[in-house]
Amino acid sequence: MTGAFYDGLAGTYDLMFPDWDASMARQASQLAEFIPRGARVLDCACGIGTQAIGLALRGYEVVGTDLSPKAASRAVVEASARGVTLPAFTADMRSLPFADASFDVVLAADNALPHLLTAQDVLAALREMRRVLRPGGRLILSTRDYDAIRGERPLSTPPSVGPGRVVWFQLWHWDGDQYELEMFRLHEADSWRVVVGKARYWAITRHEITELAERAGFDYGEWSLHAYYQPLFVAANG
Repeated sequence: MTGAFYDGLAGTYDLMFPDWDASMARQASQLAEFIPRGARVLDCACGIGTQAIGLALRGYEVVGTDLSPKAASRAVVEASARGVTLPAFTADMRSLPFADASFDVVLAADNALPHLLTAQDVLAALREMRRVLRPGGRLILSTRDYDAIRGERPLSTPPSVGPGRVVWFQLWHWDGDQYELEMFRLHEADSWRVVVGKARYWAITRHEITELAERAGFDYGEWSLHAYYQPLFVAANG
């Protein structure tokens, strides 16, 4: 379900941003505060490359993986169009196709981890991220602010307008501490065309992520609530 959701978004995901290249640059600048110079980075939820391309443009060696083959393929093309190399592959973050200790940093930004709906699956992913990190390497995650969201339980998001008058909004259908998201995308042509995709998330709290990261073997992680557009978790690999 998750891979198909992002396959459906791969061709238009950049239209969520008023200026995608500016967003790439801004996010990379913020993330670079937590990534040592010269680090080899795995973005294990790279999508169409928003964070990975931005980091590659800042001189990092970046490799991408994503559950969506269409998104990963587009990331490669978009990186090349901007003069950088981004190897990107289709992979599940619970089973990464790399040798032990291959990277200095593993990144999973933009609310990717909460697509995993159980503690067992999140723990499996975190253990894989730690496995491919070198000793002393760093894990960087970002999620929605579910500490607040679980209390509010919103039913929708405000509409936003991207380039070419593409309108986006979401409806959220709650089931305990999970919700199904319906993503509405409206395109203006001779008349409005509507495309809808569905995905499911676990509204996992910061404490739950921290606890699972410790169980996976990471040193105690720290949360930064204002350094990035989402709460950002950084933990060290021993």
